[in-house]
Amino acid sequence: MLSIETLALFVPAAVALILAPGPDTIYVLTRALGAGKRVGLRSAAGISVGVLVHTTAAVVGLSVLLRRSALAFRVLKYVGAAYLLYLGVQALRSPGRFEFDDVAASGTEDESEKASEGDGGGFARGVLVNVLNPKVALFFLAFLPQFVPAGAANAPLSLSILGGLYAALTLCYLSGVALVSGSIRGTLRSSPRIEDGLRYGTGSVLIGLGVGLAFEGV
Repeated sequence: MLSIETLALFVPAAVALILAPGPDTIYVLTRALGAGKRVGLRSAAGISVGVLVHTTAAVVGLSVLLRRSALAFRVLKYVGAAYLLYLGVQALRSPGRFEFDDVAASGTEDESEKASEGDGGGFARGVLVNVLNPKVALFFLAFLPQFVPAGAANAPLSLSILGGLYAALTLCYLSGVALVSGSIRGTLRSSPRIEDGLRYGTGSVLIGLGVGLAFEGV
């Protein structure tokens, strides 16, 4: 089993990596601002489930395929990039409202949440944003084994525990992002200029992330 010393090394390293801004944080931030805290929390949960998917892939060896097969890596990379581009375009083409969904703008959080139920209230998209990023898969393949001794008999269990802990830490942080963003949602939405700025900024960042992912290594 994992020692206290190992966990004492793993947790600070994981927290530092989780706090680094990326597509996951931006997704939760925009969902909470656009549809409220509850949708933001569901989005955070979806991304955390995506972390568990990557952990499982690393444990059973699927992530090795991405490292060894250039074709598999490129396919997943381009699918993930296309999805980020889709989210960015959805944000940019929604005049007068800061949301990803092709639905009418809602004035209350309850109405916005109902309008977002088509994608699981953000949960399903959260899973996809995380799972469709091959860099995350390779990250877990490289990061988690560093905290498990080579040749350990219980390596799969140890990797699973570390991945579960990483997912829990991710959920805690992104839930905080959702709660804070959702709390200031009303203030931001009261100013069309601020809302438009956030929408264009978010759309541009997501498109930039998608383009960067697509052309990385080219």
